[in-house]
Amino acid sequence: MASLKLQIEQDSSISPSLRAAFELLLLVVTLLCNRLGLNSKNSSKPPSTDPNRTKNKAATNKRKPGGQSGRQGKTLTQVEQPDRVKQLLLDKSTLPVGQYTQVGFEKRQVVDIEFNTVITEYQAQVLRNEQGKRFVAEFPKGVKAAIQYGASVKAHAVYLSQYQLLPYERICEYFADQLNLPISSGSLYNFISDAFTRLQDSKALDIIKQQLKQAPVLNADETGLNVNGEKYWLHTASSPKWTSFTLHKKRGQEGMDAGDILPDYQGILCHDHWKPYFRYQCAHSLCNAHHLRELTRAHEQDQQQWAEDMHQFLLDVNRAVHQAGGALSLSEAEAIRKRYRALIQQGEKECPEPDKEPGKRGRQKKSKARNLLERLRDFEEEVLRFMVNPDVPFTNNQGENDIRMTKVQQKISGCFRSELGGEMFCALRSYLLSCQKQDIMASTALNLLFSGHLPDIFVGGAE
Repeated sequence: MASLKLQIEQDSSISPSLRAAFELLLLVVTLLCNRLGLNSKNSSKPPSTDPNRTKNKAATNKRKPGGQSGRQGKTLTQVEQPDRVKQLLLDKSTLPVGQYTQVGFEKRQVVDIEFNTVITEYQAQVLRNEQGKRFVAEFPKGVKAAIQYGASVKAHAVYLSQYQLLPYERICEYFADQLNLPISSGSLYNFISDAFTRLQDSKALDIIKQQLKQAPVLNADETGLNVNGEKYWLHTASSPKWTSFTLHKKRGQEGMDAGDILPDYQGILCHDHWKPYFRYQCAHSLCNAHHLRELTRAHEQDQQQWAEDMHQFLLDVNRAVHQAGGALSLSEAEAIRKRYRALIQQGEKECPEPDKEPGKRGRQKKSKARNLLERLRDFEEEVLRFMVNPDVPFTNNQGENDIRMTKVQQKISGCFRSELGGEMFCALRSYLLSCQKQDIMASTALNLLFSGHLPDIFVGGAE
């Protein structure tokens, strides 16, 4: 492409208008060729878009197939008190002639499940005095209608919708087919709304935000969501124990501020270099998974050798940090910084800053490789912070993993029909994911919520 462009510039027989047209065509062809070379390993494209993609083969090792030594197995064991016992007696007419004495039974157990509904009827005693005044015993809290769905039904329905991400119609079919319960889409929406209201009243979401504000390292990310045909943004702030989702129309700082976490955060914020994050007055750490993909692209498409060397260098540093137990010594870190700067200098020679065109105003256009080089040069501390602080991860995978299932929800259901529906989803996912991270099953968390309680992790704003 470069030689062809030079040939066009040197050909004096081409008119200025035709030369401009040729240059535009070359630009379009270059952009299309670059896009054809992009995949999940050198860009942010998902693996599902890779042409002829193959699964990575498992690393070869000398371990034998099957369970390894020290592995904690999970297998069925017989119980002492089964729910049902069926004795199987021998037909003595089929046995040889003789005297037989019973010596016991050989036991085998079968674990199965049953789908059934349990209807509890509350009969409140009614008394009438000599003046004819009626007195009725008090019903349990929450029992208000002649017949209604119980807490376990609501919890199970919300679990299928907000945790397993099943569409409304499939959930209604499941209840009708398996439990013979005629739950409508409207009832399911009311269950979710009830859970959302209980969460707000319980202050659980406030506790999650307070815990995240105190976390030493916070992972942040954002992704687009479809809300009734409009583009909204889902913002996440997460730690190994807590997660908070916020839905907003804006992607930048306005949307982040709405989450009510980042404006007060004073720890280390890990993210993918989205510029609005740098507006918060806290320390920052950059996702090196993004750097690795961009370095791969720079090497494959722009033939930048420094990018290949930097790619391997970052992987080697990450490996050394793991071997050192999470952090390197000051002397080791300083030696790595010198090597890092040497690679940046190598990049300056291979990919120098372009000369400013005479008479042209504004910023000089730079290649993607040059922009990446300058980012790595100017944000050295943020790129390498993981090697000296054991709490700082090499990548922002924590934030990306937490947000991934919201994309699954969009693939299954298409969109949220209203902004309120999206807000309820964010609140319930924040609660369920925070519970899951601390070994509380989602079904247990929802049963507690509908019973008017919260897991112990929320009591007193537990750490």
